[in-house]
Amino acid sequence: MLPFDKFHDECGVVAIFAHPEAEKLAYLGLHALQHRGQESAGIVSSDGLSLHQHKAMGLVADIFTEEVLTQLHGSLAIGHTRYSTAGDSALLNAQPILVQSNKGPIALAHNGNLVNASQIRQRLEQQGSIFQTNSDTEVIVHLIALSREHTLPEAMADALRRVEGAFSLVMLSADRIFAARDPRGFRPLAMGRIRAVEGHKRDAIVFASETCAFDLIGAEYERDIKPGELVVVGPDEITSRFYATSAPQSSCIFEHVYFSRPDSIVFGRSVQTSRENLGRQLAQEAPVEADLVVPVPDSGVTAAVGYAAESGIPFRFGLIRNHYVGRTFIEPRQTVRDFGVKLKLNPVRSLLEGKRVVLIDDSIVRGTTSKKIVRMIRNAGAREVHMRISCPPTISPCFYGVDTPSKKQLIAANKSVEEIREYIGADSLAYLSLQGLKKACGESPTMSYCSACYTGNYPTDIIDVEEIQPASVRR
Repeated sequence: MLPFDKFHDECGVVAIFAHPEAEKLAYLGLHALQHRGQESAGIVSSDGLSLHQHKAMGLVADIFTEEVLTQLHGSLAIGHTRYSTAGDSALLNAQPILVQSNKGPIALAHNGNLVNASQIRQRLEQQGSIFQTNSDTEVIVHLIALSREHTLPEAMADALRRVEGAFSLVMLSADRIFAARDPRGFRPLAMGRIRAVEGHKRDAIVFASETCAFDLIGAEYERDIKPGELVVVGPDEITSRFYATSAPQSSCIFEHVYFSRPDSIVFGRSVQTSRENLGRQLAQEAPVEADLVVPVPDSGVTAAVGYAAESGIPFRFGLIRNHYVGRTFIEPRQTVRDFGVKLKLNPVRSLLEGKRVVLIDDSIVRGTTSKKIVRMIRNAGAREVHMRISCPPTISPCFYGVDTPSKKQLIAANKSVEEIREYIGADSLAYLSLQGLKKACGESPTMSYCSACYTGNYPTDIIDVEEIQPASVRR
């Protein structure tokens, strides 16, 4: 049972070059990125000669015991934590993908989704390629192996020019780390450095989906991998090249709305700053007379801080989240109403009773959870409940690495704001405008975002979107 009606997180990647405990730093990096995927995790390391792999279903801390990590020795490592956006939820699709290719052993970890993977896979299978998984990531591995380019960097660049969609990826060979982003820069990927200490010959170079991973392992954030850039870190040097012609930047704005941790720098910008700005902008656009600003934890907390600061209405944790909720629950035979939400959230009656409440959340997807939360707050004695959402109505699914419902399941694609307000039972409902969202997240001539989930205007060529299923349910 998954009690919350939310977009599911995507994936997180991490890479470590030239560190004597690369596997442990990869493990810690994945632990910091656990919010991006809780389904499976894996690490592949290299000792300069051989690649060593371990991956399993479950959470990072449960998979990588001390005993497991001792088997992943080496000074290079890449890691991946997964929530399936393409391919089934099964161990065979867990990453990194490790293969023995005609260009030597390689391992690949990918965050994103390839919109032309099915067509490429079909063509390659007709030519005799045998796929071991049903993940779109394996398409890149086959393209690298089949490339007529003789060197691995050239083969990787050749492969990346042939795929379309969203990808931030790291790849490992026996003695090198590769890091690349798609030409539109949909998904984040940062580069950092761990300064050499006494006894070490060189700095360790690290990559991660978010900079919060750097904070845990003691790395300094240097820069983002640029859209369309391929960085190769080898024994002698770090090289950078652009493997594809530039495309209009379309970084996912929902990274700042929801996915990324507030303590990360994503797309060169503080997520905390963006989320507080979302709340401030929302207070300007949708003010209301109230006694308390209450966030839906944890997704609405930072925006609620901004809303309270801008409006002058006191911020209070009127809902308490239980952080120890697993995936399987034993429900009473006499079913408790709103059981799933009650497992995760509980209202503070002493704060809410008799109050006019502004309830802040980052999004409404199907509306079912919002309806239950509003009812929960009313039952705790709130006099009024005013729902405020720190992004525009979500009307279209994502095809770039985010697990979203189909359009017919998105409440805002099928109901007006007033109809949604009536459905969830709030006294009022307001969303942040698209213009306000972009302003809060710092969109500028040099920083542009993908907002297709709010507009239906996709930045890549997808034929007949209505007939394509979202990434999470394809194949």
